[in-house]
Amino acid sequence: MQPQRTDPGGTVHATAPVAVRGHRVWTDGAFRPATVLVRDGLVDAVLPLDAPVEVPVVELPAGRVLLPGLVDTHVHVNEPGRTEWEGFASATRAAALGGVTTIVDMPLNSVPPTTTVDALAVKRERAEGRVAVDVGFWGGAVPENLGALRPVWDAGVYGFKSFLAPSGVDEFGHLDADQLRRALAEVAAFDGVLIVHAEDPAHLADGGALGTGYGAFLASRPPAAEEDAIARVIDGVRATGARAHVLHLSDAGALPMLRAAKDEGLPITVETCPHYLTIDAESVPDGATEFKCCPPIREAGNQDALWAGLLDGTIHMVVTDHSPSTVDLKRGSGGDFGLAWGGIAGLQVGFRATWTEAARRGVPLERIVPAFTTGPAALVGMTDRAAIAPGAVAHLVEFDPDAEDTVHVEALEHRNPISAYDGRTLRGRVTRTWLHGAQVATADRGVTAVAGRLLRRA
Repeated sequence: MQPQRTDPGGTVHATAPVAVRGHRVWTDGAFRPATVLVRDGLVDAVLPLDAPVEVPVVELPAGRVLLPGLVDTHVHVNEPGRTEWEGFASATRAAALGGVTTIVDMPLNSVPPTTTVDALAVKRERAEGRVAVDVGFWGGAVPENLGALRPVWDAGVYGFKSFLAPSGVDEFGHLDADQLRRALAEVAAFDGVLIVHAEDPAHLADGGALGTGYGAFLASRPPAAEEDAIARVIDGVRATGARAHVLHLSDAGALPMLRAAKDEGLPITVETCPHYLTIDAESVPDGATEFKCCPPIREAGNQDALWAGLLDGTIHMVVTDHSPSTVDLKRGSGGDFGLAWGGIAGLQVGFRATWTEAARRGVPLERIVPAFTTGPAALVGMTDRAAIAPGAVAHLVEFDPDAEDTVHVEALEHRNPISAYDGRTLRGRVTRTWLHGAQVATADRGVTAVAGRLLRRA
């Protein structure tokens, strides 16, 4: 079966034919020796390693692997309105250098949020011609637009983001229990998908200062907040038949109910994030508000259980929830975890961080590749990418799994120099990235071409 084409919403420019040859090419679910022939921006064929070809050949150096371009369906670009937090240009450069060739932009924290057709048009206008990787868009489901989601869906968004607790920004309100059920019923009518920030506000501490100790912040967002909210989502899916997706799972205590929902055949998927898999609460220093995110990073034992959930397939994907802000918003509170803005900036390093922890645990690279490729691509129906197969978009990544270096936040393409990964020594290095068959970034030269396309749901 040929992959479904994702409409790029613009002119498709052919690229010169090329072949990429390597001893470890990720194809058909495993690493194999292969020659990948690329024509017109697509994978034309996957041939034996020694197959003769009549096009220029790129030979992968010894030890390097060839991956399909990663897909990150949870990125807060924040443009327009809060472009000083990130922006399309900086976010997509970071993505390209991190091996991520497709992102889907969250409907907040931009102003206006992507809750109407007009707001989506504003986003697309701001992004046009400025993106270094392919970019799609989520819509938002908020109290004000319930009953009017279909026009936004028809305009090409990949689904609708909702919060069950306050989002932190006034222009993107959260859904109560009745509104969640209404939103699920509405998206079920057109086979859309509702993606849910699942925390129950009844369990969350009121806002305000908490001090510089991480323990007080962690206690302010207990596991019960996630578990009760996820149970509500499961009940809603069972009642409406809607597709739903649980965002950024941090509480492993919710995994049994998610496994049971999967066994029941309910159309629910779940993601977690690199920071939950690689950082534990015990290691967060006092006042280090760059580690604040919601839901919070939890204890090491919880992290072990998240890894088990990823490896047994209960967790379908790993995406960054790249949610940056300015240094002042993160640190201007004097290290008070209650007052600092929440969010982890990790788009450029999330895959490497996860591979570092996987290797430490003895988990081979091939066990985590699907979580960064076909897992998130399936969520949004992008069957034309995230694989090295005939007919797929030729998004390719050369990766050195054995390289090591230390993250220096000032060297990242993220707009603001603050990240929980600063100073961490990570394993692996993205050495080269191709987009639609053309080389667009290298580790040595940075981003060399801005050739991303804006995507619409087909």
